[in-house]
Amino acid sequence: MDDFRLIADRLAADINEGRLRPGDRLPPQRRFAREHRIAPSTATRVYGELVRRGLAVGEVGRGTFIRAARPPADPALAEPATAPIDLELNFPLLPEQADLLAKSLSGLVRVDAMGQSLRPTTPAGTPAVREAAAAALARGGWTPEPERILLAGNGRQAIAAAFSALAGIGERIAVEALTYPVVKAIAARLGITLVPIEVDADGMVPEAVRAAHRTSPLRAVYVQPAVQNPLGITMSADRRRALAEVLVELDLPAIEDGVNGFLRDDLPPLLALAPEQVMLVDSLSKRLAPGMSLGFLVPPTGFADRVAAALRSGGWTALRFAMEVATRCLADGTLAEIEAAKRRDARARQELRAECLAEFTVRADPGSYHCWWELPEQWRAETFVGAAARRGIAVSPAAAFTVGAGHAPSAVRLALSGPPPEQLRAALGQLAGLARGTAEDAGIE
Repeated sequence: MDDFRLIADRLAADINEGRLRPGDRLPPQRRFAREHRIAPSTATRVYGELVRRGLAVGEVGRGTFIRAARPPADPALAEPATAPIDLELNFPLLPEQADLLAKSLSGLVRVDAMGQSLRPTTPAGTPAVREAAAAALARGGWTPEPERILLAGNGRQAIAAAFSALAGIGERIAVEALTYPVVKAIAARLGITLVPIEVDADGMVPEAVRAAHRTSPLRAVYVQPAVQNPLGITMSADRRRALAEVLVELDLPAIEDGVNGFLRDDLPPLLALAPEQVMLVDSLSKRLAPGMSLGFLVPPTGFADRVAAALRSGGWTALRFAMEVATRCLADGTLAEIEAAKRRDARARQELRAECLAEFTVRADPGSYHCWWELPEQWRAETFVGAAARRGIAVSPAAAFTVGAGHAPSAVRLALSGPPPEQLRAALGQLAGLARGTAEDAGIE
């Protein structure tokens, strides 16, 4: 075994046994090399090995820090946090929605209805669920054709099927430079290379897509035009048109993730501007609940067979019972009522966040359930996340969303949907107080 791996193993043991704590800063590489009597190049490899194992993260101009938590085997941000106040996982559940769903689904347990829900199905689902899904996916004056809709078990499976249909091992898909962590995990499992694309205040930069494609051909683009995760950006109509024009010009397919689109339903999707280039994916996980999810795909006609085959071969086809549940909730207005309540709830929580963090640089769509907090200069993301965890608050560091090997910005994402409003207010107040001080004030060396 190379010497640098032996040294990395010793540091890993220090992390696992608590001698190095989340947020601790490792010494500059030259000093580390002197202390361990190794070459600076070996120190660089040690630090790189810790980053590769997910034990450390580099921050631009600041150094290398112990991660706030060792990444789980499953995709990042996929499981509830262990901290008492979870501002990491973002699945909004309203107190009143259980009663609404119970009323909507009361007839599903009848023998005749249950018999229907036990039958096998296909990626195309049933005519009834496609009609209901078309109404649910409509936004900004656009409605999909029901016959184009395919069904997956949930949104993550829909994304996986889209990636699998459009790219093979070693091929490239462009994504926002800060993106949904599960997409990173899906690409890694499929052997697909993600190419980070510049994002500005209006979202993905079309010219950066063109430049990346000219450098080395892309197979597709993955983009979140509405309430982007983690930055909270919603693309303007002009930016959507500009991006659609580039996709058509390059004949480049795109996967449009619309899972947060129900929170901003005033603009039509990117698909409406480039119907032969863009595949919309969406789900009920945030609209209803993760335990009652169903995934939707609206592929261009030329990709429909390929996507259906990916759903079948991947085992990602939706269950008939989930389709029956969705059909009822969508058709009787229950989903629309819950969505409207969540839009009101998200705006109220953003107003609360704006009040509590008014003195800081925070980016968010006013209708979003999350925000992007650019931390004060004295803080590093991993250090802040570690300090917050010691106070019982789980937040997400920028590294969880960063694509590629570059350093992560000094920022965190806050998910606002979980705690009751008063608990959220208290947590944001604690974080604001923490941010006003320093790592030393928080007891972190």
